[in-house]
Amino acid sequence: MEKSDQINNDSLGEDESLDNNKIKQKDVSKDEKKEDSIEYKLKETQDKLLRTLAEMENQRRRFEKEKQEALEFGGFTLASESLSLLDNIDRAIMSFKNDENLKNAKDITKIIEGIEVIKKELISIFKKNGINSIDCLNKKFDPNFHQAMLEIENDEKPSGIIIQEIQKGYMMKERLLRPSFVGVTKKSKKTENNAKKDEK
Repeated sequence: MEKSDQINNDSLGEDESLDNNKIKQKDVSKDEKKEDSIEYKLKETQDKLLRTLAEMENQRRRFEKEKQEALEFGGFTLASESLSLLDNIDRAIMSFKNDENLKNAKDITKIIEGIEVIKKELISIFKKNGINSIDCLNKKFDPNFHQAMLEIENDEKPSGIIIQEIQKGYMMKERLLRPSFVGVTKKSKKTENNAKKDEK
């Protein structure tokens, strides 16, 4: 009996040690899983942090660009609407110069000179703020800067050359404030017909 008890006790001891080994292995695997999950979480947190930092940097750059554009082009609408003031000054000067009743008036030249001084001052303010007129006469028509209001028959110049400026166009730095309203050359019908006959 004692032997069988001893065998049973030995087998129980082996079972307990097996169970203890299994528990230890489970504990080790749990610890490994904890370490894996901690490392995974750490990497995930680092990735999130890097993405957030990159996003913040992109947003800062975007704000800087918007701020720069606001400084450069903040007065774009005001400048655009102020062009009509300059147009009206030009019209007033032309009106005074072309009015037959005022031509003989003694002080009209002084009035015209005063208006021209105001015009020069306004143009000076425009230039200080990066607003310049578009030089278009005798240049090739460009739809990015010019708006054709009429076509003028002209056999001396090639087609598409601007020979009349109806209303000045203006740029604000690299941005178009208003296109130039222009008259553009086209070949006369005689010249077109002759060119067609020559082709045949």
